[in-house]
Amino acid sequence: MSSIGSSLPSILAEIADVAGAEAAWALARTQGGTTIYIPREAEDGHWLTELVGKEAASKICNHFRVGNTGARIPIPLAKQSEQRLRLHRALEAGMSAPQAARAAGMHERSAFRARARMRDDDEIDDRQGKLL
Repeated sequence: MSSIGSSLPSILAEIADVAGAEAAWALARTQGGTTIYIPREAEDGHWLTELVGKEAASKICNHFRVGNTGARIPIPLAKQSEQRLRLHRALEAGMSAPQAARAAGMHERSAFRARARMRDDDEIDDRQGKLL
């Protein structure tokens, strides 16, 4: 899992693994802080289908289905996760740590730590090589 995906709260990371990061972020932005009902099947016109699309909604429903019924799941507030995502993107775009911190609304020490983790991740990838 990428450092962006690993910054998501566990239920959102699970949704990202099943249906993609965009679906997880869409749920966090629109439903964060509430408990939602995931139906057993994604119908056209259902709010979930409208929000993330038919394919992603079907994947989410299939994943959380309990027998012949849906499930209630709490969607956490992902404010800190969004800040970390903005920080990560700003650093990848070449911003300095203080600039990236301001862009993300975080402390610059967080930006320095994130940049160091990104370097460490790159070094690990370089040592291990690429599989594909």
